[in-house]
Amino acid sequence: MTDNKIITDREEMLEAVKENGWALKDASESLKADREVVLEAVRNYGSAIQYADDSLKADRELLIEGLKTTTDVFDFFDASFRSDRELILGAVQNSPWGLYHADNTLKADRDVVLAAVKNEGRALQFADESLRSDREVVLEAVKTDEGLEGEEALMFADESLQADREVVLAAVKQCPWVLEFASEELQNDPELKKLAED
Repeated sequence: MTDNKIITDREEMLEAVKENGWALKDASESLKADREVVLEAVRNYGSAIQYADDSLKADRELLIEGLKTTTDVFDFFDASFRSDRELILGAVQNSPWGLYHADNTLKADRDVVLAAVKNEGRALQFADESLRSDREVVLEAVKTDEGLEGEEALMFADESLQADREVVLAAVKQCPWVLEFASEELQNDPELKKLAED
C-alpha cells in the first residue's frame, strides 16, 4: 500500500495482508484489532504485529506464528514472552537471535544455550558469561560456527577456552581465520597455523 489510504473493508485487508503483512499499517483501527486480519499479517511477516492493536500483542498464538518468519517479533509483543522457556527454545532452534531476545534467566539456562549454539555457533555471543566458559557449550558453538566475520563463536568464548587447544582446533577446522581469537600461544602453534593457512 503506497498511497497510505486507510482500508476499512475487511475482505480487501485480508487479501492485502496475505500478500504483504506490512499492509496492516494501512488498516483501519478496527481492522488492526481484528484477530483474523492480524493473524494473516503476522503469518506473512511477523513484525507486522507492530501495527496491530495492543490487545493482540499479548496473544501467544500470534507470537508463535510471527516467530516462523522472524525473531524480531519479540520486540513488539508483551515482554513476558521473553521469559517463556518453551517459546525461546523454539526460537533459538530457528535463529541465533532467539537467544538475543531471551530474558537473562534463559540466557543463563544451559539447555537453552546449548540448543541455540547447536543450531548456530554465533548465538554464543548472547549467552550469559557463565556459559561462555562452559567447555561443552563452547565446543558445540565452535563446531557449528558459520564463520560470519565479526561474529565467530570463538571470539565470544571465555579466555580460558581460547587457550584450550581442543576447542581452538575444532574452531579452526570450521573457520580457519578464527585462529586470531585464540591465545597467543595457540596462535603460534605450528599445526594450528598450518591448518589456518590451508
